[in-house]
Amino acid sequence: MATAVKPDTSTAHDTFPINGTDYIEFWVGNAKQSALYYRAAFGYELIGYRGPETGVRDRASYLLQQDKIRLVLTSALGPQGPIAEHVALHGDGVRDIAFWVDDARDAHAKAVERGARSMRAPEVLKDEHGEIVIAAIATYGETIHSIVERRNYKGLFFPGFVPMRSEYTPAGTGLKYVDHCVGNVELGKMNVWCKFYEDVMGFKNLISFDDKDISTEYSVEIALSSKEMSCVKPRTSA
Repeated sequence: MATAVKPDTSTAHDTFPINGTDYIEFWVGNAKQSALYYRAAFGYELIGYRGPETGVRDRASYLLQQDKIRLVLTSALGPQGPIAEHVALHGDGVRDIAFWVDDARDAHAKAVERGARSMRAPEVLKDEHGEIVIAAIATYGETIHSIVERRNYKGLFFPGFVPMRSEYTPAGTGLKYVDHCVGNVELGKMNVWCKFYEDVMGFKNLISFDDKDISTEYSVEIALSSKEMSCVKPRTSA
């Protein structure tokens, strides 16, 4: 049986309140093709675009949405640079799991103070619809957590994105919001990363699974261990 660990609500606290998942960004080899796949297979709607036509020279990004879920699919426009190198090394995959917060500057400062490595100092992005404050910290592997404050922004998504629609609009599949994200970490580093989320963000371990819970007669040698971490009081999505 799995071992459940209930959070101690008397001491549980958020380092900084996380309202929910703002977006998830995938770095992929072909963002246009990937966007079509997610629309056809899962019923996402194409709502926005950023690329050379909007003044961005090194990448193209397609913004998809279904209910409260936002996906950003991004490709490099050349063979060099961090996006192309990431895809060449890992294939298509998640680069950024972004959190929606009320105060990005405060959240970033507290995360760094508690041991996080900054990947992006707080930066203000502006257009005619207002401003967004965004920062980022490193987490396992090459994944990052952007920290997004959008209380003073009324636009589509981010400055630099423009609305994009398509006549191809398949019906949604009933997806509502991001329930959880799974991170595969280095062998032997499970507790290290659990402690990172506890120390840096105030997350708590809700439930644990060891190799006895997950293994089968066919997979004993590669059995998985898993721990579920949660912030104290998330909402859903921006």
